[in-house]
Amino acid sequence: MPEEIRRLEVLRFLERVQLRDLARTRQWIADEERREAERARGKQARPPTPDWSVELGIGQGSPSIEVHRGDCYAAGKRRRPVTRDEARRLLADGIRACTHCEIAVELRMLE
Repeated sequence: MPEEIRRLEVLRFLERVQLRDLARTRQWIADEERREAERARGKQARPPTPDWSVELGIGQGSPSIEVHRGDCYAAGKRRRPVTRDEARRLLADGIRACTHCEIAVELRMLE
């Protein structure tokens, strides 16, 4: 009989361990669901990618550096969206066109 009681104690201990592990796993699932919901909200709240952007120089009032397509991977962090007409005007004023996204071709302003 004492051996049966010992076995029952071991099984109850195992049950407690498994319940704790299950609770932890459920918490991990809830955390991941929350992160996925936050990512989805972030994507919905993100403004649309502009068609064109201008890369700005360092410091307030410094001249623009390059004109890029809105989705260009080579555009720096300091940029602002511009319209198609403004992008064409900037290029005509001598601001460099990005060599990676070839916007001069898209804007029909071949050099």
